[in-house]
Amino acid sequence: MTITFKFKEEKMKYFKMLTTCVLATGLLSAAASADTIRFWTTENQPERLAKQQQMADDFSKLTGNTVEVIPVEESDLGTRTTAAFAAGDLPDVIYHTLQYVLPWAEAGILDVETNSDIVEDLGESTFAPGAINMAQFDGLTAAVPVDGWTQMVVYRKDLFDAAGLKAPTSYSAISEAVDALHNPPSMYGFVAATKVDENFMSQVLEHVFLANGVSPVNANGFSSLEEKATTEVLEFYKKIAKASPEGDLFWQQSREIYFAGKAAMIIWSPFILDELAGLRDSAPPTINDDPTSGELASKTGIVTTFGGPSNAGGAAWADIRYFGVTNDANTDVAAEFVKYSMNDGYTSTLSIAPEGKFPVRRGDASNPTKFVDAWSKLPVGVDRKAPLSELYAPAMINEIVAGLETADRWGVKEGQLSLASKMINAQAINRIVRQFIDDEISVSDAVSKMNEQLSAIE
Repeated sequence: MTITFKFKEEKMKYFKMLTTCVLATGLLSAAASADTIRFWTTENQPERLAKQQQMADDFSKLTGNTVEVIPVEESDLGTRTTAAFAAGDLPDVIYHTLQYVLPWAEAGILDVETNSDIVEDLGESTFAPGAINMAQFDGLTAAVPVDGWTQMVVYRKDLFDAAGLKAPTSYSAISEAVDALHNPPSMYGFVAATKVDENFMSQVLEHVFLANGVSPVNANGFSSLEEKATTEVLEFYKKIAKASPEGDLFWQQSREIYFAGKAAMIIWSPFILDELAGLRDSAPPTINDDPTSGELASKTGIVTTFGGPSNAGGAAWADIRYFGVTNDANTDVAAEFVKYSMNDGYTSTLSIAPEGKFPVRRGDASNPTKFVDAWSKLPVGVDRKAPLSELYAPAMINEIVAGLETADRWGVKEGQLSLASKMINAQAINRIVRQFIDDEISVSDAVSKMNEQLSAIE
């Protein structure tokens, strides 16, 4: 009996030792398989970096893989990426703007197939069509849409309702509202951008041109502006400019005049939404004596898509951001991180700056509005915070994100975004439009001058 017992005891010790070795080997194997990927982000403000680091930490706890969050200045992103590509040292994932999607796909910087597979795995139908369409490359989605914002017509819904006016979803509706509400100096029908050396004017004008289906580029490069449709654009812009205060106007005056309750309509970005509700001391509404009042927000409506007579369906001007898995990436881990950031971690992704990060992915297969609903409850503001769902009605929340359905920019679908950007940056359109507004040239001369000057840009 003693011998048997000792044998069993030794056998148990042997199995315990064997089990320990197997477990240790497994742990070592797991540790060996854990990887570190590098993530470049242009969201480099301290608070935003902290949120991204927390997401990286959460991903690490979930998967065992580490994400090194590396801030990059947006102005340096193009040159740094090109240099890293030449050195064979690209990061695994880059958070980047729309302007880089197609050029980087063509250059071989982006792993287009992997990015397209990520979109398919998440469900292409769960993404806003406009964001997907602007990233198409050889039938694939070259980068994964993350977030975006659309330019908006911000208008006094209370005044529109009282006057029986339609929402400003078209040139004609906006013109009718100008005729009905313009009563300076107590109320201006519009505050249009007229300062020619401000990018704000370029941005607003591109939106107005897109709304009527007018673009200066096609797949081959420069495309002459069609005279009839361009004439409609110019005459419409002159109408809203004549209903604006005098002077060189840009984003500052349009916000100040609207906040004072002296403008029926302006065009602005969604970053006005928290200010409009009295949540930012540096830009308070002055419509009454309380700079923290939500009165003006309660009287405001927004439109993201509007159209002209030659393009009834209209368009929205959008700024979309993407995740790009690169061709130097640890593909499996990089793809896993992007999927996490767009699924379980998507609400955290949007929380980095909710007022400017509209959800381009609306929901998932089980709940098609899951992420929009979660986003609307995220707090916005600077000096005070509140969720958009408490500040604005559900219909307005839906309109805020609806622009991503028709999101567009010059040159994207034509593969000429670079050329279109040069045309915009040259500010020739701004100068000629201002000459027409100021009655210095005729509308036909304005169209001819734009075609002449834009055609010379390469």
